[in-house]
Order: sequence, then C-alpha cells, then structure tokens
Amino acid sequence: MNNERLVAGLDIGTGTTTALIGEVVGELPRHPVLKVLGLGQARTTGLRRGVVSDIEETMRSVQKAMGDAERMAGAQVSDVYAAIAGEHVRTMSSKGIVAVSGAEITHADVERVNAVARALAIPQDRELLHAIPQEYSVDRAQGVRDPVGMVGTRLETEMYMVTVGSSPAINLRKAMERAGYGVRELVLAPLASALSVLTEDEKELGVAVVELGAGTTSLALFHEGKIRHFGTVGFGGASVTSDIVHGLGVTQSEAERLKERGGCAYEPLVDPAEILSLPGTASQGDRQVPRELLAHIIHQRMDEILTLVQGEIDRAGFAGRLGGGVVLTGGGALLPGICDLATEVFGGGVRVGVPVERLTGLSDTVESPRFATVAGLAQYAAARMTLGTSTAGRRINLGAPGMDRLAGRVKTWLQDFF
Repeated sequence: MNNERLVAGLDIGTGTTTALIGEVVGELPRHPVLKVLGLGQARTTGLRRGVVSDIEETMRSVQKAMGDAERMAGAQVSDVYAAIAGEHVRTMSSKGIVAVSGAEITHADVERVNAVARALAIPQDRELLHAIPQEYSVDRAQGVRDPVGMVGTRLETEMYMVTVGSSPAINLRKAMERAGYGVRELVLAPLASALSVLTEDEKELGVAVVELGAGTTSLALFHEGKIRHFGTVGFGGASVTSDIVHGLGVTQSEAERLKERGGCAYEPLVDPAEILSLPGTASQGDRQVPRELLAHIIHQRMDEILTLVQGEIDRAGFAGRLGGGVVLTGGGALLPGICDLATEVFGGGVRVGVPVERLTGLSDTVESPRFATVAGLAQYAAARMTLGTSTAGRRINLGAPGMDRLAGRVKTWLQDFF
C-alpha cells in the first residue's frame, strides 16, 4: 500500500454518515482506477435537511465512520473530500469575454476568459463551490468545447456557477476539523454521484440524476456532456418515515424497520392478502395491518417527491430531452418498486445507479445506490491526484498569498467531467 496515494471520501447525510478510503492504482488521466480499501458508516444525528444543526454530534458521526473505514483499510488519512447538498445550494450563469492575445487561442486565453466569467460578484453570505464552463464561442461561433488551437480574435464562455450558504459550509468543515480531518474540498453531492454512476453516452444524450436522500432529494441534469441544472426538493426518506409514524402509530425506529423490511414504493406490486405484524403497546397489544397499507403510505409520499422533481425538470426546459433517462441514487433507491413508480412519473427509462466502474479491491462493499456519492467523491479525488492537481501532503488554504490562481484552476477543473 502506498500511503501517498490514499484518498478519502466522506458523505455526511441527514440519516447516515459514510466514509470510503481507497488507493489510486490507475494512471490514465481521465479514468484512474480506485482500489477500495475501507468503508465505514455511522448514524448521523447532527444534521437536519442537509445542514449541520449540532457540530458535536456531527463530529462524533464523522469520527465513527472514518474510524471504521481506517480500521478496515489498515491505514489512516488526514484529509477528506466531502459532499455538500441541501436547499441552501444555488446556481447561476455568468459570461466571460476576452480578446485573443495571439494568432491562435492558447490555454492562457482560456484561463483568462474563465477568470472573467468567475469574477461575478458573490454575496457575502454565500461561497463559490464550483465554476463549470458550459461551452465556448470563438468569434460568435457557438458550441465550441475546446477552443485551444483555434484561430479567432474574440473568445467567450458561459460559466455554470454553483454556490452554497457560507454558514452551512463553514459548520460542515468545522465538524470535520474537530473530528481531526482536514477538508481538501467540498463537492456537490449529485455531481459526485454522477461521476460514479453515469456513462459518457448518458451525459451526452441527456440524463437526470435523482439523489433520494433522507433529508432532501437532489436533482442534477446533464445534456451534451455538461451539467445543465441543479435543483433540490425539501423532502426525502425521513418524510416517508414520518408518514409511517403517523399513519400506523409506531415509533420512529419501528417505522424505519418497517420501511426497510416490508416497504414498497409501488402499491400495485403488493399482495393485498399479505399481513404485517406491528410492535404491540400496553394499551393495544399486538397489532397487524395489511402490507398494502404500508405500501400505500410510502407510494403516496414518494409519488409526491418524484412529481416535484419532474416539475424541476419541466421548469429547467428539459422535459422530453432526456434521452439517457433517469438514474436513481441514494438510500431511497433501495426501496422495492421505486423504478416502477419513477417510470410512471417520468414516463421514460429509469434505472438504479450503482458504482461499479473503475473500482477494484473491496468494490463489492460499495455496490449499492446508497454509496454512489461517497464512491464518486473518492473517484473525484483519485482523478484529481492522477491529473496532478491535488496538493498532496498539505491542506489547501485558499486565503494564503498566491493561492488565487490555484483556487481558480481547482474550481474550473470540474469541466473535464461535467
């Protein structure tokens, strides 16, 4: 094992905190291979709808998940790539225009036009997370993906900017630092998931990644190889659990167990004669309910969530333009019948996204949609290391002198994937 080639991804979700440690064993710049060494999980108690509500509790979740992953891997790490999501995420577009300095467009020209587009004023209560060039124009000829080497006098770009609330980002970092880990970079959760489950063909044709989390449901739309839209719905698996609590009169933990063992997201799949036993109470004794009732409760809430996601797709202008269909990730994608319901709502091809590509070692431990984000984070880190853009061995301090240009390259790097 080469400790200098270890990378770690950390997904602090509303329900579960997951850590993955891997070793970069591939050399191809765009497709490094990640050897999975360790995976750790812990129940999250300090987050509410993707936002830290208790730093100490979140810190303990991080320590537990990372500790388990380190023991499994037989190695320790000091820094992590962490996911961030939630209703505080905002997106905007920005344009940059520069005059070409020489006869041909160079990398320096591209860096300049990207810097101009990134110079958009960001409110004080927000932080720039990603700046992803959508496409370039050379002398007003649009749709250029890589202008380097082309002849022209005017270079333009349209940048897709992703910002997050400063406070949620700071509190997330603080929880991880108190747990003893530096934060190499925060990455938007659906982008990480997309890296681990999408094919290049799907991104080209048009595809939606729907991350069915516990606190929120996130949507990322790709078309012609680029991220085009991001959205968040303020409901997730925790809303389903809450409905079961109220609908069946059980506790939170009992509702979770019922959802996992007998839940179904598509009511027509359930046998009406099937019966479930509910935990007894002092006043009611043992109880039984049709499994169809549990499925009805789950079906109604999941149908509402997916319909809200479809509304986001419609508003973004991509209705009928997703030739690659819809890919479901997150813990909610494990619900039996979820693909049937999603097909009914979205009216197209639906599949569950499982991270399997470019993974070796203990790869079978992450072959589940609930690990799409953390696997994508580790693959992102692996690609960063292979490309040589990782500041290996030290933490990035974007406030340090001379770091502005590095920050620009770091934030624009995602264009190679999204």
